[in-house]
Amino acid sequence: MEMSDAIAALSALAQETRLAVYRLLIREAPNGLPAGEIASRLAVTGPTLSFHISRLERAGLVRSVRVHRQIIYAADLEGSRRLMSFLTEDCCQGRPEICGGLAAAVRTCETC
Repeated sequence: MEMSDAIAALSALAQETRLAVYRLLIREAPNGLPAGEIASRLAVTGPTLSFHISRLERAGLVRSVRVHRQIIYAADLEGSRRLMSFLTEDCCQGRPEICGGLAAAVRTCETC
């Protein structure tokens, strides 16, 4: 991941509603949720949700899939994994044993 991509992802997460959306979708990974369900659970309006989800999609943290008439939003697990790997790639001065397995856990996580 390039520095600019990491900055875009972190910037997208640096807002309360977007962070709540992302955390909800990570909990629901890999299946995701329809927009109406996300809006209901987070008590946000449809237009507000749409604005925030589009920012998360541009940052590579959320993806969407159309299923019949619904759009299902899900955490982009590969994008999330790339961000976490970027943040931990230089963990503990090249001594991952100090990190308690953090860097290895990010690289092998099945759902992140």
